[in-house]
Amino acid sequence: MNVEHLTGQDGAGCGPPAYKAVIFDMDGVVTDTAAVHAAAWKALFDEVLPDLTESPVPGFDVEEDYRRYVDGRPREDGVRSFLAARGVALPDGNPGDPPGPRTVHGLAARKQELFAERLAEGGVTVFPGTVALLRRLRADGLLTALVTSSRNSEAVLAAANVSDLFDARVDGSDAVRLSLAGKPDPAMFLEAARRLRVDPARSVIVEDAEAGVRAGARGGFGLVVGVDRTGNRARLLAAGAHLVVEDLAALCYQRVFPSGAQGSTSR
Repeated sequence: MNVEHLTGQDGAGCGPPAYKAVIFDMDGVVTDTAAVHAAAWKALFDEVLPDLTESPVPGFDVEEDYRRYVDGRPREDGVRSFLAARGVALPDGNPGDPPGPRTVHGLAARKQELFAERLAEGGVTVFPGTVALLRRLRADGLLTALVTSSRNSEAVLAAANVSDLFDARVDGSDAVRLSLAGKPDPAMFLEAARRLRVDPARSVIVEDAEAGVRAGARGGFGLVVGVDRTGNRARLLAAGAHLVVEDLAALCYQRVFPSGAQGSTSR
């Protein structure tokens, strides 16, 4: 796919078929909470790794390890993925495990506790370029949805005052209730498209995580836009992004959506 015209890097070219919907990831795309998540993950593993390994292993790096092992994944998958990279395997335990037990679910619950503490302390900010894009899409009649592995989406969106910018939302709680596999499986994105009643081929995915980009590519979505705020461009492209921008303000709107809402479903 030739995508130069989508970021305004050339002077001409026909636009792609009109898209009907745009599906956004939350952390790192809509809300600036990725750093809060990364800090909570680091606090968790700094706390438990000494008890789980017989000899010292490298701790959790808030940039490299966050992107590679936990970003965009359900909490339990993040626990498994990072610990496996350090040669540690834990029993799953039970979904109701409280924070504390050395099980996958226990550590996931502890991570949630640490995240909630940091969220309460620092609040939520949004990326202005993303909010501006959301408002323009909705003004033009396109449908919007949020897909996130987080089970905090309702509280985060409310705190950021952007809940009204989405026609549908699929989050980690939905994934558990509906037995939807987490990213990089496309199941959650496909569920969002189903709720919007839009063909995935006529939908755009916007993601900052490699796992999310892979999910969009595997799901047959018409366009996968990677958002690179941390120098991760090459990995996002390798994961299947059709184009990568540092901020959604850089997206050439008229060339990505040349027909506005033409052919889109009504609200």
